[in-house]
Amino acid sequence: MTEGERTLAVFIDFENLALGFRGKKDKRFEIRKVLERLVEKGKIIVKKAYADWANFAEYKRVLHEAAIELIEIPKRAVSGKNSADIRLCVDSLDLCYSKEHIDTFVIVSGDSDFSPLVSKLKENGKHVIGLGMKESSSHLLIDNCDEFIYYEDLERPSGTPPAIEQDLPEQKKEAFQLLVDSVVALIRENKEVLWASMVKETMKRKKPSFNESYHGYRTFSDLLQDAEDKGIIRLRTDARSGTYVVVGFGKEKKKEEKEEPKETKERIVLKERKIQKPRWRPRTRKPIAKSPAAGPGAETTVAPESQSVESMPPEPAPSVPAASGTGSSEPEPVK
Repeated sequence: MTEGERTLAVFIDFENLALGFRGKKDKRFEIRKVLERLVEKGKIIVKKAYADWANFAEYKRVLHEAAIELIEIPKRAVSGKNSADIRLCVDSLDLCYSKEHIDTFVIVSGDSDFSPLVSKLKENGKHVIGLGMKESSSHLLIDNCDEFIYYEDLERPSGTPPAIEQDLPEQKKEAFQLLVDSVVALIRENKEVLWASMVKETMKRKKPSFNESYHGYRTFSDLLQDAEDKGIIRLRTDARSGTYVVVGFGKEKKKEEKEEPKETKERIVLKERKIQKPRWRPRTRKPIAKSPAAGPGAETTVAPESQSVESMPPEPAPSVPAASGTGSSEPEPVK
């Protein structure tokens, strides 16, 4: 059992459901729809149904095939009016105290008599889900449950998942249909991030015999990639773990996601061009004025613009040659 997965115990008050279907000849109670909806919540561990099965013999085979334990309740004339309700409450509370790993209880009934049972289960930290017919369910029970599911809502399609191509092999169509149903179930349960492992766990709960190798894929990631190539789902790769995450159906938005990084890249390039420094240009040089001590034939030197004339060091004065015939270096007096 993975972390965060709920464990469910399902208790069915079948007589109450039979009252809800009374007078509706075109409709029959289908336990398959109920279980398919509940496996989306988590792993079902306990399944029990309470009724006088002599009056509901046509349902016994279907319930046995769904691995539901049928609890026989004698006729009301012998055992009293609320014998099924009392037995259901006793079994629920016994399971609540003895099996701590069961954290979710499902009461399939609309009878308001189960409202105290719901309160006691919530008092012990259990999550309680109710399920019943819209017309025959009491508002007192509906408001007391953490969550209530109407049976009529199980027959309505949720959303418009993409159509699967009919020319695909039968094995691939079966895998893709199970994949779509599992993604729809996770979206319905308000899961924020649809990890690939989470999708596979839901597929295994819906169909325990599922195996990607039977459908022609080496790994589950190959199945997801093929479904994306066929335009059924859209994927992205998580930056940290490197695993796939399902982000939606179809492939129309996938093109927009591919174009967005391209536009971002163009913006970065334009920004870099704006920040680029201009090219180096040679600076003009100013001529340096002639020194008064220099002779008439001295060449004019050019100094760079960054250095001014005042900052140039002064040139040394030319030395006067000594007079001929005298060994003294002192100048002659003026006559």
